[in-house]
Parts: sequence; C-alpha cells; structure tokens
Amino acid sequence: MRLLLVEDHVPLADELVAGLGRQGYAVDWLADGRDAAYQGACEPYDLIILDLGLPGKPGLEVLREWRAGGLTTPVLILTARDSWAERIEGLKTGADDYLSKPFHPEELNLRIQALLRRAHGLANQPQLEAAGLQLDEARQCVGRNGEWIELTAAEFRLLRYFMLHPGQLLSKTHLAEHLYDGEKERDSNVIEVHVNRLRGKLGREVIETRRGQGYRYNGAGG
Repeated sequence: MRLLLVEDHVPLADELVAGLGRQGYAVDWLADGRDAAYQGACEPYDLIILDLGLPGKPGLEVLREWRAGGLTTPVLILTARDSWAERIEGLKTGADDYLSKPFHPEELNLRIQALLRRAHGLANQPQLEAAGLQLDEARQCVGRNGEWIELTAAEFRLLRYFMLHPGQLLSKTHLAEHLYDGEKERDSNVIEVHVNRLRGKLGREVIETRRGQGYRYNGAGG
C-alpha cells in the first residue's frame, strides 16, 4: 500500500516514514501544502496522512481542493491543534479520521488499517480476512486452516494488497505503482517473482494469472 505523508516537522516525518516502512507501507513524504495539493491529486495513493499547519498552503485548503476535484482517497488528518471547531471543520471538509499530536505510533497504525479496510468494504477485525486466508499485519504472516506461514517483507506487502482487492484483476504496472514509493525503481518483473513465491507457500490456486492482463487473488481453495 502506498501512502502520502504531508508533514513539515522533519524529525516527526522521519520517524513516521521509518515506522510506516516497517509496517510494510511505501511512503512518499512532502512538507509543503502546494506540492501536496498537486501530487496527492496526480499519484495513485491508497491513503494520505495530512498535517494541517503546512507552509505554502494550509492543510484544510489542500483537502478542500482534493475533494472538490473528486479525489476519494482516505485522508487521515494529523495535527497538534486541539480545537473541537477545527476537528469538525476538517471532517466537514472531507477528512476520514482525525488524530491529534502527540500520539502513539501503534494508534496511528491501527487507524490506517481501519481506514484501508473500510475503503475496500472489509470488516475491521484483528486479522485481515479475505477468501479463506487470514493476514496478521502485526506479525506479517498468513494463516490458513489454523496454520501460520511466515512471509518475507515483500511477500507480505504484495499479499496484503491482493487481500484488500479480492477478485479484482490487477496488472503488474498497477501493483508496482501501489507497492513502491516514488523514489524506488518499479520493476514489474519483480512482482512476478514474488507472486510465484507466494504460490509456492500458499498454492497456485491462490493467485490466478490472466495472460497479458495481470493477476487476480482468489484465496484459499480457489
């Protein structure tokens, strides 16, 4: 899952980028509201974390522009401000959730998980469940019929994306755009390697290949 973090406090941004990376997210970081308004509307993000007190353009104005332009990406507002009026204004403007600083990193991670699952119509349960598999995002392993299978970081990121999009046909290009941040070189052939490794652990029927089109997650048992 690819996230956009818009935060002008550099030490906090560095901490968040590192922490979210350990949770398997690809993160692009911006510190200016004007840059965020443009990039958030142009790049295929799965979720945006937005500070309100930004240089260049205030966070609420950025969010207002995104929503007016038809952007439906979930937005979590992150701010040091503690005004009820401002919280309400942010939600009215189109924010999906609100978290005040200081906060515990685990709370941010759980809120991100909940927003991503809600955006894809899935229940917010202790494990992500889709088509017969359970994904433990904290331990980054997958369960099937009571057996837990270890995953590499790359396998975990790919399987999580598939499980959030069950039954959907996903091209290699689409997967690469959502699994890597803007600084990483996107090699669609690497996707094929990780798909094959997941099949080796979970069975070939879990991920279907549509020649010339991409992959579709069918889950355990086809």
